[in-house]
Amino acid sequence: MGTISQDHAKLDSDTIADAIRPLVEADPSIKVKSIIVEVQSRFNYTVSYRKAWLAKQKSVAKVFSDWEVSYQTLPVWLKAMTAKMPRSRVQIKTLPVYRESEEVQGVRVLHCVFWSFYPCIVAFRHCKPLVQVDGTHLYGKYKGALLVAVAQYGNQNIVPVAFAIVEGETADAWEFFLTNLRRYVVTIDGVGIISDRHNSIDAAIARSNGAWSPPRAWHMFCIRHIGSNFLRRFKAPYLHKLVVNTGYSRTEQEYNKNYQRLQERGEAYTQWCDEIGVERWVLAFDRGHRWGHMTTNLVECINSVLKGARNLPVTVIVRSTFYWLNELFTRKSAEAHERVRNGFTYSEFAIKRVEESFRHARSIVVNRFDRRNEVFEVREMPDGSIYTVNLAQRHCDCGHFQVERLPCRHVLACCANQRLDWQVYVHDVYKMFEICKVYRGEFVPMGDPSTWAPYEGAKVIANWTLRRATKGRPKSTRYLNEMDSQDMRGPRRCTTCGKEGHSRSRCPQRAGPSSAGGQS
Repeated sequence: MGTISQDHAKLDSDTIADAIRPLVEADPSIKVKSIIVEVQSRFNYTVSYRKAWLAKQKSVAKVFSDWEVSYQTLPVWLKAMTAKMPRSRVQIKTLPVYRESEEVQGVRVLHCVFWSFYPCIVAFRHCKPLVQVDGTHLYGKYKGALLVAVAQYGNQNIVPVAFAIVEGETADAWEFFLTNLRRYVVTIDGVGIISDRHNSIDAAIARSNGAWSPPRAWHMFCIRHIGSNFLRRFKAPYLHKLVVNTGYSRTEQEYNKNYQRLQERGEAYTQWCDEIGVERWVLAFDRGHRWGHMTTNLVECINSVLKGARNLPVTVIVRSTFYWLNELFTRKSAEAHERVRNGFTYSEFAIKRVEESFRHARSIVVNRFDRRNEVFEVREMPDGSIYTVNLAQRHCDCGHFQVERLPCRHVLACCANQRLDWQVYVHDVYKMFEICKVYRGEFVPMGDPSTWAPYEGAKVIANWTLRRATKGRPKSTRYLNEMDSQDMRGPRRCTTCGKEGHSRSRCPQRAGPSSAGGQS
């Protein structure tokens, strides 16, 4: 039989589900497009997207058991995991089940679950004292949300430190997540936390009894969400860049300049910004707690990695985070120790930044103002800009020194002028001995389930009120806004012929379905 250009009626989703089962077992987040390619290579047929999607759902159900069974196995798996890694943290909150106003014994409804693996808890101690939190929807048989907290270490790599599955992004759900995050993972004071401006997060922080409030913690907002909220409020896209630049202001002088420009265009704009509080969205007033991070992009990266797992049964989601983090820790640990063996003292990011600063430090005139070599006045040539550098307080008027904790060009010029060791002013978080400690914790194999200790707790079931009523592939209900600029550029083009005005499914050049035994 020659190559068939399109679908065949007898190549149904059940047949495809059996064929792709090894692929789903190896990677439950496999893309539907990859399934279409696999079917094409094996059967010489190009199946429709919907049939490939249905086949994946059936294969997932066969590999990872039924959704209801997955809820029952969740506490079993978590108990086994904490037995293998005793210092991992798990909190499960359940609700009673009633039948005709009488509580059913031995059965509980899963309300929310929090988990953090011990290697992640160890890793945070050697990362920047900053976490970014965000939530993303689950698209499986039952509605819900996955909450994630992410940190970053000195080489600009991300480390997920905690997860939670909740029924929705409510104030109670965020309070549950943030309380356990503070209790088990982010135990130090003076930490920063960045989130969007969701009212439920603000409400949860207000209920924390000061655990997420100054001086123990500083709650700050993502600048992308600030810009989005501004556009929604005023419908003034021509001012969006000015608002974002105001948030990125590294010095008070730069902030005042941008603030004045915004005020000249209307008092309402600056009044709206004042209500937020400069310490929550302007870099110049964050007291260094942002470490230069203005967005929640770190969490968005994790959401994209876990995107394929968000339509899987609940236990599979938890297991996916376990095996994915094990692979991440194993790979990054090997890379860090290899870098140490090659004689590197600092992270790649730190070396790159210092080298850039050295290149710009040659045309700077330095004047010392005290005998202890702590206070200097530097002048950049040829423009004549003047900056004050205080090495004892780790401060420079340019703002870069105190934001990133790396010596800026002005600090390097002062060190070269007075023959001081510039490496003293590099924060420990950028040093390789600290980066190696990030991956000091190790994951432990789970082993065969037959070797696990028996579970004697209550049977856990799903909340039937969260069950989705629709059938088939979930449809996106997300409203596009100004942060989805790539999705709002204009009419989409057909991927087959490249013309506008229609999609691939309605393309006149698209080959029709083949008849049985027909040739392409």
